[in-house]
Amino acid sequence: MALPSALPVVIVGGLHADARRAAVDRLLAEVPGSVVLHHDLATAAAGTVVRTVRDAGGVLDAGEAPLVNDCACCALREDLVPELERLRDAGATRLAIVELWDSVEPKAMAEVVTAGGLTVTGVITAVDPALVLPYLANGDDLADGGLAAAATDQRTVADTFARQLEYAPVLAVAESPEADDEDRELLAQLHPTALRVPIGPQAPPVADGDALTVPTPRSRPLTPLARAAFAGFDVEAAAAAQHPACALLPAEADAHGVSTLVFGSRRPFHPERLYAALEDLTCAAARSRGRFWLADKPDTLFHWDAAGGALCVESAGPWLASLPDAAWEMVPPVRRAAAALDWHPEHGDRCQRLVFTSPGLDRDGLQRLLESCLLTDAEYAAGRDAWQRLPHAFDTLLEV
Repeated sequence: MALPSALPVVIVGGLHADARRAAVDRLLAEVPGSVVLHHDLATAAAGTVVRTVRDAGGVLDAGEAPLVNDCACCALREDLVPELERLRDAGATRLAIVELWDSVEPKAMAEVVTAGGLTVTGVITAVDPALVLPYLANGDDLADGGLAAAATDQRTVADTFARQLEYAPVLAVAESPEADDEDRELLAQLHPTALRVPIGPQAPPVADGDALTVPTPRSRPLTPLARAAFAGFDVEAAAAAQHPACALLPAEADAHGVSTLVFGSRRPFHPERLYAALEDLTCAAARSRGRFWLADKPDTLFHWDAAGGALCVESAGPWLASLPDAAWEMVPPVRRAAAALDWHPEHGDRCQRLVFTSPGLDRDGLQRLLESCLLTDAEYAAGRDAWQRLPHAFDTLLEV
């Protein structure tokens, strides 16, 4: 018995619902034989998740997926792969477009689809540039806006939007009369490596030399958005790019009133002074992220993740320099490569690497504040034994 041919799956997500729907509708119009699968979690409070399958002509099928353990997102996971398999086995679908519900994050769903044996060929987050700053500044819980994916969902609008934005290699950017140069620059600095594809009324023409084709009997050139849907996607590489030890963080930038400051140091932070500065550092930028090193905890790599005026600090495991040589074989190659690029003869991969991006960023003031949190010359010279006797100011925050 012949195995079914592979079904290309593109995941389209984002809290900016109008932009997301515009991107999905554009793909339907541009890729013959494409079908959209969408799970609406808005009815989860009533005990069901509504599943809709449609093509460019309208709704093909609609049904309900029951909640799993009172979790709408769990129901989505349980229902998504079987529905995609059904589309694949029917053989008529050339591209399956998974339109995520507002607060569902593409990372989780890309991993679910891949684990189910299907092929993710693209991940796209749709954005309205005029809404980037308002959403990054929104520290409200998703539950307050009816956007929680489960009763236990404690995420905020800001941190959810930041992860949606930064995970996707492609951003479908809606035309927005309200957006200005500052809005577009903020988007560019937050995710400088992303391919930004406009989804205005008319898609830009495809250059002859770049033309690819949809795998159908009647091939035709792909537009930039459709080309992105078939470009290919590596789930493992995407996860590595989000890990604080090897994340591809933005570089220094300053344009149109928006700045990105990259702070690096080979000297550890004094735990008590850094803790005292957390509020000011968190509020200094619309978005900040990276990894850092506390003097009293020399073996632990800490993850810094701030948006919407809220900061999450957590352990991201050990620094490679703290591991025995034999343990390095168990570390992913991308992690070892990232450490090698940043290796110090004394401290190994231990370092400060924090990135702050915001309109109106006080770069000089922020730089001075961060430097004031490092060990002084005298404290540094005292050595590691003395460092570990410093006040363990982060223990409460880290629930040690």
